[in-house]
Amino acid sequence: MVWPLAENITSAPRAAFAQAITVVFAIMAGLATSPSLAVESIVTKAPKAYLLEPESGTVLYSKAPDETFSPGSLVKVMTATMIFHLIKEGEVRLDQLCTVSEHAWRTGGAPSRKSTMFAAIKSEIAVEDLLKGLLVHNANDAAIVLAECVDGSESAFADRMNAFAATIGMTNSRFTNPTGFEDKPSSTTVRDQAVLAEYVVETHGDLYELFALPEFTWNKIYQRNKNPLLGEIRNLDGLGGGNDPEDGYSGLASVDRNGRRIIAAVAGLNSDKHRLQSLNEIIGGAWEFYAVETIYATGEEIAEARVFGGTESTVPLVASTDIDVLLARGGSLDYRIRVVYEGPFKAPVKKGTPAGELRVIGKEGVVYRAPLVTGADVPAGTMMNRAVDGLQELLFGWIG
Repeated sequence: MVWPLAENITSAPRAAFAQAITVVFAIMAGLATSPSLAVESIVTKAPKAYLLEPESGTVLYSKAPDETFSPGSLVKVMTATMIFHLIKEGEVRLDQLCTVSEHAWRTGGAPSRKSTMFAAIKSEIAVEDLLKGLLVHNANDAAIVLAECVDGSESAFADRMNAFAATIGMTNSRFTNPTGFEDKPSSTTVRDQAVLAEYVVETHGDLYELFALPEFTWNKIYQRNKNPLLGEIRNLDGLGGGNDPEDGYSGLASVDRNGRRIIAAVAGLNSDKHRLQSLNEIIGGAWEFYAVETIYATGEEIAEARVFGGTESTVPLVASTDIDVLLARGGSLDYRIRVVYEGPFKAPVKKGTPAGELRVIGKEGVVYRAPLVTGADVPAGTMMNRAVDGLQELLFGWIG
């Protein structure tokens, strides 16, 4: 159950009749079935790990989420995402032909003795086939050809990747090439990788299916999907893994199990085996230790916001839809629930007006956000109402 303390924690002085003041109410959530029990939770030896339930936006587990690491070939997930975006925007077509340059062939093709789709030098390949080579074969030649086809060079494409990463909320990532080659290492975080995966799944569902293709044949050479996680984690349908000589093994996984999707990212592991073990630990924990809790139903009053110049001095803030959050099963676990809005609202106030947000806060910070709306109409009051409200606002600011 959830109950409000109705504590106004804003104490800074405010000018009379101010219209844009951020007001915060602190509310405590008691979600324990038995306060005497200790909470069971996910445990992993991964130095960096992040677990997200994207439908509700709930962070289920977080460990060193913003420590950077070099992702190696995991960069190719970002390379593919950049191409997905350009296709959606109409700048690139799936049937568009791209030429395999000598640089792409020599650096990422057969002569490189690295992961390749064996693209023939100076041949022309459709973007769709290059994406399949990139995501099924983990092909470096495909990554370079796509970058050159779009922007003329790997470095120019990397600049585009960095600009786009910032727009989708990847705040601590920097990409230097489309392949993940270590001579110019890129850097990212497990939080940013989860943000990337969430974006791909929600925005490019049709192209996301390419991550799970079991095989692809090009230039008469058959290769099975080289994603080290595919087939090793139940119900996994993307995304990939990487390895860096200094920072170890990393992985980004998306799993759709029993109608619930979970995104997991790990980094800093010392082997492929430990990467797989760590991902299984945190992904399994999403079902073992967490359950959906409806903490507020649609229309339920959560807090009250101040109103200036109305027939009422406050208006209820309510949930516009059921607020469902994945929270730990049983045990004794405290979450803080904070309602944030700008106010006081100026009358008249219409019912259903967007009115800030609810934030569920755990020990790792905000784990969930939900929009709120006003729950009632508040007509404009009389001149006396406005005078009293103005005096109250002036005195409150003076006392603060």
